[in-house]
Amino acid sequence: MAVVGVVVAVIYLFVPHTEQDPVKPVDYTVELTTARRAAPFPVLAPEGLSKEWRATSVRYDHHDPKAGGAVWHLGFINPRDEYAAVEQSNGPARPFVEDKSKRARRDGTVRIQGEQWDRYTGEKYNALARTDDSGVTTVVTGTATHGDLAELANALRPGEPQQPSQQPTGRTPGR
Repeated sequence: MAVVGVVVAVIYLFVPHTEQDPVKPVDYTVELTTARRAAPFPVLAPEGLSKEWRATSVRYDHHDPKAGGAVWHLGFINPRDEYAAVEQSNGPARPFVEDKSKRARRDGTVRIQGEQWDRYTGEKYNALARTDDSGVTTVVTGTATHGDLAELANALRPGEPQQPSQQPTGRTPGR
């Protein structure tokens, strides 16, 4: 037993230990700009959250077969080290909400920025969801509390509409 204890002690002493945050934040600026140019709906992203909200994942798919439409995803770790994400799609709402909320159950509504959101509570995830008049569904979901999800939802903004830049034609205007 003493030999095993010595081996464990030696391994512990010589194996590097770090107390750094294991979360690797991502910069989503390029993906957001690209999605806002390409998406058939206003892509939402938060503005004004504290720096303690760390973006960890970002994706845009112009046609996700599972969702039946375009999908925008932006994931965060919040200040309490819980996961929260913004999910948007112009596909069918009900299956999208079920998928992104991990089948949480609807248990009420909340008002955020004057809009009614459905509130979901689940074993794995909580969620807030709404479908706008144009058929775009936004789900704010994750392991975070409903209060933290509401904070994220309250910070969502569509940004300025982006248009692909004009391609030069080689002609001088007016000729």
